[in-house]
Amino acid sequence: MDYETILVERVGDVLKITLNRPERLNACPPNMALELANAVNDLDGARAVLITGQGRAFCSGADLAARGERSIAGGRGAYTALTQAYNPLMLALSRLPVPVVTAVNGPAAGVGCSIALAADFVVAARSAYFLQAFVNIGLVPDGGASWMLTRLVGKARATEMMMLGEKIGAEKAENWGLIYKAVDDAALMDEAMALASRLAAGPTVALGTMRQNLAKALEVDYASALLVEAEGQWAAGDSADAAEGGKAFLEKRKAAFTGK
Repeated sequence: MDYETILVERVGDVLKITLNRPERLNACPPNMALELANAVNDLDGARAVLITGQGRAFCSGADLAARGERSIAGGRGAYTALTQAYNPLMLALSRLPVPVVTAVNGPAAGVGCSIALAADFVVAARSAYFLQAFVNIGLVPDGGASWMLTRLVGKARATEMMMLGEKIGAEKAENWGLIYKAVDDAALMDEAMALASRLAAGPTVALGTMRQNLAKALEVDYASALLVEAEGQWAAGDSADAAEGGKAFLEKRKAAFTGK
């Protein structure tokens, strides 16, 4: 499929998606959110997803300067854009059956911050930063930020990010536990692709089930989490990769997972 605002390519078993509006610091109008959702929903056999930005930014947030069909001006416009474009994207990312890595190559602001943090592993260049900029323009965080941030770094730090609207550098984000790792700028794509490729070579059914179990564990009580794990173990245990993993263990060799 041809896209207007993103680039999509397969690198082995990794689906690499690049936000491609560098002249706007990859600001994300509703049609970009819709294109991203379409891309991640069309895995076509890919076993991991890697998302990054073209140029010097990951994503500077929603495109407030967009006009016409892309306009999100005003409360009603923002509500419509969120419910019809941005929220469906965030839900699509959360429901993927494969691991997601984001390579944050520069600013990740507003909804761009939410997209970045929706990954299982966030790898950021040391020059990158995360910003909840909404308070600076009289708006409130969206894209799932209030849900994600409180769970990632706790209420106090989430409140700091949201109400003060200050940049959180990559190294500080790593120290906070907001992201997986901060790396040298020059090493970013190699590190992120190596990680995505490692995940793509893993037991895909088990990894996808882990994603869902982790999300559910934030919402249910302990007894329910135990049941969710048991159900997930049933699904993973019936996979070809589980059979291969057990056989490889007995034969004292590395498992060759196929994602099935």
